Amino acid sequence: MRYFLTIITIFSILTFSEAQVTEPNQPQTKIGTSINGLGLSAGVASGFGLSFRHHFPGDFSYQIVAGVIKADRKVLYNIGCEVQYDFVRGETTRFFGSFALGYFFRGKSGKNDLEGPFRIGLGVGGELMKLQPFCVSGELLFTYFTDGTILPLPQIGAHYYFF
Repeated sequence: MRYFLTIITIFSILTFSEAQVTEPNQPQTKIGTSINGLGLSAGVASGFGLSFRHHFPGDFSYQIVAGVIKADRKVLYNIGCEVQYDFVRGETTRFFGSFALGYFFRGKSGKNDLEGPFRIGLGVGGELMKLQPFCVSGELLFTYFTDGTILPLPQIGAHYYFF
């Protein structure tokens, strides 16, 4: 418990110290060519695992996420996709709207133990490029589960962009 509190304190101090630094005004930019990215993504709406992101020229991008784990004779896998629309794009930051779909499976012998395996998410997110071409992103999506549950849930990702 003591280690957990120490880690939380360190992250709090780092978050507050970074929050006090202001970014210089960035001109809004448009992307003139397609940009691709590979990385990891974790979210309850679009999935957990390896991720491919393709940003079209202009304001739209899509992302495909897939992951699989086999433990204790049970298979856990998911596949999902996400469409993003840029509201504001600077040289190092991006603010976007997001729509995500995902299918999740947990079980064995082809029987899914999840009550709500399909998910749909809608929300907003942001992306930050501190070490070019490496970016980190975070989102908050209102996620609908096929069992009727709706929850606001976060998603995170880290991608390496190549041109």
